[in-house]
Amino acid sequence: MSQNLVQNIDQLEGSLWAAADNLRANSKLTSSEYCMPVLGVIFLRHATNRYDAALREIQADHAAGKMPKRAPIQADFLKRRALMLPKEARYDELLKLPKGSNLGSALVKAMEAIERDFEPLLNQLPKDYDKFGNDLLEDLLRIFDSETLRSASGDVFGRIYEYFLMKFAMQGA
Repeated sequence: MSQNLVQNIDQLEGSLWAAADNLRANSKLTSSEYCMPVLGVIFLRHATNRYDAALREIQADHAAGKMPKRAPIQADFLKRRALMLPKEARYDELLKLPKGSNLGSALVKAMEAIERDFEPLLNQLPKDYDKFGNDLLEDLLRIFDSETLRSASGDVFGRIYEYFLMKFAMQGA
């Protein structure tokens, strides 16, 4: 990894943490109350990126005649190391919800839909978003919706996830 890329990732991690931690501080939530929901949002951002990349590959394979022209199935996504996300679990769909929608409920439904469709994650994803205000959740979703993150790969998300785990651990979460 080039020095410039490492420096850019370091800056990205720092700015994401500062924004997310500022939201937490203004919400009066403790780090332990905030930790898993934030990590869940990072997971959703990454899962949506993987889904979008796999869908583009599937469409390219259809166009090139490398696979039959049919609706994609879960195996098509798993082959490309992605989850076939239900519509309600895609990050961009959550961002499109009308102002005033219950984002906490929508995030819980997104996590439940992923667990329903991908059994290894059953009872593993955070589902305590209902205790957060809509404004906080909307701001949190927007923090992880920059152009940089919309095109980030798994390596970048791995680093961000680890960075957030370390920072939460340092705060006693």
